[in-house]
Amino acid sequence: MELFNEAAEKYAEKFTSAQNEQLQQIYTQTNQLHPHAHMMSSSVQGQFLAFLSNIIRPKYVLEIGTFTGYSALCLAEGLIKQGELHTIELRAEDAATAQQNFSQSHWAKQIHLHIGNALDIIPTLPFEWDLVFIDADKTGYIQYYELVLPLLKKNGVIIADNVLFHGQVLEAPNKGKNAKAIHAFNEWVAKDARTQQVLLTVRDGLLLIKKQ
Repeated sequence: MELFNEAAEKYAEKFTSAQNEQLQQIYTQTNQLHPHAHMMSSSVQGQFLAFLSNIIRPKYVLEIGTFTGYSALCLAEGLIKQGELHTIELRAEDAATAQQNFSQSHWAKQIHLHIGNALDIIPTLPFEWDLVFIDADKTGYIQYYELVLPLLKKNGVIIADNVLFHGQVLEAPNKGKNAKAIHAFNEWVAKDARTQQVLLTVRDGLLLIKKQ
């Protein structure tokens, strides 16, 4: 079941603040050159991430799943002057592309890219996070959530991407390991008294989670 409506997305893009020149370049190049370009945030979703970051004004941001760096640069827009964004990518080739994009950005000195398994890297980062974006392997979402929640500041926010997983979470029974994992994650968070959450039907679904 596909939930994406191209006409609605184009309409939303028309009435959403335009992405900057570098984001537009990354967006275009990724779509033209990367075989898995669909994994990148849309321009509307990217501006939504930037919008939230500008409201929160985080000092420390964690991103799990860098890809080519588009979403990290959106999240960096709200960083305070002394802030840092730490982003983790498993695939070395995508990490190299992202690092090149970061080095050409306004936030080059504030973005720190880590290559490897997020479950191993996160415990080595000595920060309390204001904002966390989870957009990595879907079967790991519950593990990522449980790992970062204790490290999240009070009233800090976690954003989890792809929580509708192409509409497959609406099917009964769920088919495929990723749809099953995402549905389990959504249920896990919904039952968690430590947090407050709202699921938005933006693109492939965003779950906003606030620590109580």
